Amino acid sequence: MATLRVLHTSDWHLGCTLYGRKRYEEFAAFLDWLAVTIGEQRIDLLLVAGDIFDTTTPSNRAQELYYQFLCRMAAQHRQVIITAGNHDSPSFLSAPKHLLSVLGIHVVGSVTDNIEDEIIVARDAQGQPAAIVLAVPYLRDRDLRQVEAGESFEQKDARMRQGLREHYESVRRLALAKREELGCELPLIAMGHLFTSGGMTLDGDGVRELYVGKLAQVGAEIFGPDLAYVALGHLHLPQMVQDLPTVRYSGSPLPMGFSEAGRQKSMMLLEFGPELTLTPLAIPSWQELLALSGDLEEITAALRELAAQASRAWLEITYTGEELVSNLHEQLLGIIDGTAMEILRIKNERILQRYLAAGQMGERLENLSVEEVFARCLAEHEIPEEQQGMLKEAFFEIRRELAEDDGKAE
Repeated sequence: MATLRVLHTSDWHLGCTLYGRKRYEEFAAFLDWLAVTIGEQRIDLLLVAGDIFDTTTPSNRAQELYYQFLCRMAAQHRQVIITAGNHDSPSFLSAPKHLLSVLGIHVVGSVTDNIEDEIIVARDAQGQPAAIVLAVPYLRDRDLRQVEAGESFEQKDARMRQGLREHYESVRRLALAKREELGCELPLIAMGHLFTSGGMTLDGDGVRELYVGKLAQVGAEIFGPDLAYVALGHLHLPQMVQDLPTVRYSGSPLPMGFSEAGRQKSMMLLEFGPELTLTPLAIPSWQELLALSGDLEEITAALRELAAQASRAWLEITYTGEELVSNLHEQLLGIIDGTAMEILRIKNERILQRYLAAGQMGERLENLSVEEVFARCLAEHEIPEEQQGMLKEAFFEIRRELAEDDGKAE
């Protein structure tokens, strides 16, 4: 069997900001590193499993970075398969797909009437078939089921799970038929952008749940048998699914929030030969993120030590001291004045605790999740406990539908 070297990545989120700070320099550095790495590692095929952009209307700069990278891939004669994620605009990604396909770059933005569009034959360096890719994009609610009046949440959940299972089964059967047609035992590689049961996330890592609440969280069995590898996107931490080495999230190449500060980012290199070899490739960090916490004395000491090291870190600072410091923001900015550090977020836990102890709702919204705000509204209006569960489920359903409005507006 021919050797095929594959690189699995996802969740670039080109154009995203961190508390208002633009990150284009980081994105440019990552894509430059990625292009060089693909050449050095002699990669035959790059898989990008969704969320290429952070919004459905990416900025000109984000688009420029994307297309410049694709030009470099075409110049290197690399195959690329890109599937849309929940953050991406299916029509935006798909618009140039016929032109890009001539360059060996395949884009699957959404489910079409021709499901065979999701079957792509990858080739080795000699141009011979070496693998079959099941390029499944993010599957939206309307792709999975027909809405029926009066259905319960349990029925919606069951139908969405069934829709996911049936779609992957249909694509898998087509891939098996294609393999039989080609007459050689090619490995099957599936792609997906979804939330699997037990997937690990962190507070503030930017993951937007595809199916809010417990709807349509699926296990690895949803993908079916016969698959050599499943390349997933959506979760930002690199991880296996249910301890299966061949079912993985590559994670985002950049930390999406301060909860990921200090965590090593990576992507997976696959080599298909007589056996499948998996090798994680560490991604460099181009902008240090640091989360500091403590009382004013501890934070001051930490900042002065960082300043002595000529740190250029972006900082999130959580004040946990007992003393009320009303001008905390000004004092902290004064300490780092003249350094290359930037404070992107300050949380004053002492003030927050004071408000909560007094029964007031004066904390900033950024300290509360949407679910916490809704739960407090239910409590404030003295909604009976037995009704709160039903209202929370309805709220989750509305949030999920709003998250998909961008797709309905295509």
